[in-house]
Amino acid sequence: MRDIMGMMGKVKEMQAKMEKAQADIAALEVEGKAGGGLVSVVLNGKGELKSLKIDPSLFKEDDVEILEDLIVAAHKDAKDKSEAEAKEKMAAVTAGLPLPPGMKLPF
Repeated sequence: MRDIMGMMGKVKEMQAKMEKAQADIAALEVEGKAGGGLVSVVLNGKGELKSLKIDPSLFKEDDVEILEDLIVAAHKDAKDKSEAEAKEKMAAVTAGLPLPPGMKLPF
């Protein structure tokens, strides 16, 4: 009976850590850049676009396609950084748990 109570305590502790990690991830703000910083985007931890900055030198009619590509690249850069930080935070929470290979938390 003592082992079950100890395990239940660890489960509650783990749940609290998981909730804190999820809140920390949601509060993240990550900046991605492209074109040597000519285009930058900021995403939150949920992957939502919070801001977009474009250097005025890119506002030329014949450069529209380049600008579009740079926006996509900056968004991908920020998204990759956000996902890496989220993975790092979740790894810290789940450290020491005997999870099967490939199992991800939260489910």
